[in-house]
Amino acid sequence: MLVGYSLALILVACNQGARRNGMPAGAQVALDAAIADIDAGRYEKLYKETADEWRRESTLDQSRATFATLQEKLGKVHLRNLQGVNEEQTGTAHSVFVTYQTSFDRGDAMETFTLVERGGRWQLARYYVTSTALK
Repeated sequence: MLVGYSLALILVACNQGARRNGMPAGAQVALDAAIADIDAGRYEKLYKETADEWRRESTLDQSRATFATLQEKLGKVHLRNLQGVNEEQTGTAHSVFVTYQTSFDRGDAMETFTLVERGGRWQLARYYVTSTALK
């Protein structure tokens, strides 16, 4: 019985390494890269690596302008606190929705990142920020 229990613990521990916070490992890597690009102001790189949905809804210049407005009104990020991760698998789509409560220089906000998987590759599809400081 003890051997079976030890094996179960090892399998659980190995399985958790593939998912952090309930998120597929590839999605976590894509999210971390997108957040690093946003925080560093690498908007062109971010835009080129986003999913088709993003590029259909916004041009590079529109994306840059949106991020410039966010930067101007909110400032730099101080701290992100993960609020939730929701994974959705439909017949043709695999998505992850990640929400953070974020503290910026000039206010607090909720950030929501939507990632989609296509062909085994995760990409940022949408990014929303809601804050009273944006009014």
